[in-house]
Amino acid sequence: MRPITIPSNIRQLWNADSNGPEENIELINQRYKSLLNGTPEVSVVIPAYNEEKNILRTLLSLSSNTTKRSVEIIVVNNNSKDNTEALVKATGVICITETKQGITAARNAGLAIARGKYVLNADADSIYPPDWIEEMATPLADGNNTSITYGRFAFIPTGNTSRFSYFFYEEIADTIRWINKMFREEAVNVYGFNSGFRRVEGLDVNGFDHPPGSNEDGWMAVKLRDKGFGKLYCVNNVTAMVWTADRRIEMDGGLWKALFKRVKRILFPSKKIVIRKDL
Repeated sequence: MRPITIPSNIRQLWNADSNGPEENIELINQRYKSLLNGTPEVSVVIPAYNEEKNILRTLLSLSSNTTKRSVEIIVVNNNSKDNTEALVKATGVICITETKQGITAARNAGLAIARGKYVLNADADSIYPPDWIEEMATPLADGNNTSITYGRFAFIPTGNTSRFSYFFYEEIADTIRWINKMFREEAVNVYGFNSGFRRVEGLDVNGFDHPPGSNEDGWMAVKLRDKGFGKLYCVNNVTAMVWTADRRIEMDGGLWKALFKRVKRILFPSKKIVIRKDL
């Protein structure tokens, strides 16, 4: 069952701003040194555009992960106009700049320099629980029949919508994702801020490049699967659930408008949003 309330450890990370940037920078620096132990096995790639308000708590959550694997974190600064780059560099985390604007270019830039065998995709406005890296990487490491892992997520309210309301919204969304997996196209369940794949296979399918009318994350899943690298694997463990800001919902006009749009896509699918198979 999904959590109705935000777990205390997630809430603590979300409210980490109250520590002040200097304290968070020092914490990330210390924890990242322990996380990156020799040659990285896992690379976590985070595109960032004007994320100075969010990036430190995201990095704090990732650097606090518990895993047996050596992990590097790569932030791709996508022409930020604020202090995103300076903050990231102060933490000791890798920071590169991608001047071509857009999420596809940013994710490709991170993939291009990643050294890990496995690449996990994250976003700069999300909180990643302590088990996330291990839970996302293990199916890729344990079996050759998995081409991409993707996980569950929940919303952190930033406006007037209550967490209780989001709980019911997420339950409905889970049903829609089940319909996608069983009867339509599972790849539309894959989100760029909560997925992972083998680096060499991602490079083999030309990274996140995608045709007009498709999304970079779902299209990556289709390419990996149809190339024969394995099935899509959903990480259901609640301890790996990502908590993300609800700004995507707000961009859709609020909770109920967002739900209406998603249900409408299920009942009346448009050819423009169908992930093509003519690879």
